[in-house]
Amino acid sequence: MRNVLPFFVGLLLAGTTLAQTNLTLSIEEHYGEAANRLIKAATESDAAFERVAYICDTFGPRFSGTTNLENSIDWILSEMKKDGMENVRGDEVMVPHWVRGNESVELLEPHFRKMKMLGLGGSVATPEEGITAEVFVVRNFEELINNPTRARGKIVVFNAPFTEYSSTVLYRTRGAMEAARAGAVASLVRSVATFSLYTPHTGGMRYSEDIKKIPHAAITMEDAEMMQRMQERGKKIVVRLKMEAKTLPMARSRNVIAEIVGREKPEEIIVVSGHIDAWDVGQGAMDDAGGCVAAWEAVRLMHKLNLRPRRTVRVVLWTNEENGLRGAREYREKYKADLKNHVLAIESDEGVFKPHGFAFTGTEKATATIRQIMTLLKPIGATQLTFDASGADISQLEDDGVPLMDLRVESSKYFWYHHTEADTVDKLDKADFNQCVAAMAVMSYIVAELPERLPPNPVKP
Repeated sequence: MRNVLPFFVGLLLAGTTLAQTNLTLSIEEHYGEAANRLIKAATESDAAFERVAYICDTFGPRFSGTTNLENSIDWILSEMKKDGMENVRGDEVMVPHWVRGNESVELLEPHFRKMKMLGLGGSVATPEEGITAEVFVVRNFEELINNPTRARGKIVVFNAPFTEYSSTVLYRTRGAMEAARAGAVASLVRSVATFSLYTPHTGGMRYSEDIKKIPHAAITMEDAEMMQRMQERGKKIVVRLKMEAKTLPMARSRNVIAEIVGREKPEEIIVVSGHIDAWDVGQGAMDDAGGCVAAWEAVRLMHKLNLRPRRTVRVVLWTNEENGLRGAREYREKYKADLKNHVLAIESDEGVFKPHGFAFTGTEKATATIRQIMTLLKPIGATQLTFDASGADISQLEDDGVPLMDLRVESSKYFWYHHTEADTVDKLDKADFNQCVAAMAVMSYIVAELPERLPPNPVKP
């Protein structure tokens, strides 16, 4: 008895229950071999990375409403069937169709200069001759509100430095509304980025029906700072903005779905996902072809290694994440009756750089289980567990009680390339990408294979 007592005292001091200890041993003993097989298969293969490169090089940017997107979906569906995946299908979704057209912004005073820009998705056009006006530069919304007469009849430039994405992106999404409310004729926003080599970043924006719609575009960090300095010197700044942007009727697209059907509980589903659409610039390699192929490859490896789990693992490649989330919303409506059997939804949409681990939104009991599964990712160093998963597509399932999970990666360079011409395959590292595949494969397989399902989250009214 004297030899056993210190063991139990140690457990109590560490805040660990005997049940949790048994769970750790069970997961490591029963699933360690399968996890290692998945990690080995993922990290020693070039096949998935080559698929990312093929999608990007062959189909280019895959914006909602374009043939590029639909051709890429056709190819993926064909390849998934060749892989031997089950229930391969494209679920129809109607998506917005915004077209950029020709666009430009020129500095006219105090000297002439052509400036780089990208119109923001959903923006209205300028008149054919463009809009020529003086500029008023502000650092934040408060500065605009406190100087309403200075904005009237001007082009407002929001020169808001990047702090963190959720707050900084408000200047992109709400900038046109706030500038128009102050009487501006157009608005420009400093690109939402942490670093720039004279690279503008596009993205979505919004209008309000009770506020005049004015053109809205992104400029580079460098030009926003230049105009800030000019204004602080008391210089008159004049620019000419031209945009041919237009919104066409809704277009047909598809969510891509494929499965490995569970051997015992096929009705219980683990979703592993990314979004197949991308902005109309660059190749959409990081955002989000890499995430899509990582999810696809995770399930393909289960099939290849004859690891058919108890539950069904479903790949979902969402359409229209970038400018509408119509794919995720349509999925929720189509499978509403089945969401009670969705055990977990995993998303990769932060790039496929070196994986650190996962963010999770679930019950305390589910979190304890996930924490133990994370130990199986030690070989690739992806053991960090954080909370409040925030994936845009999977978040559409949150109110239905589905536990959510994001792949978290080394993200220091993510906003260098996000929504730019520079989001190309060469920015990805094959070894890092393969580890992302491994992390998603291990997590989705083990959750699908556990004797008991993860408990659901509370359903929200």
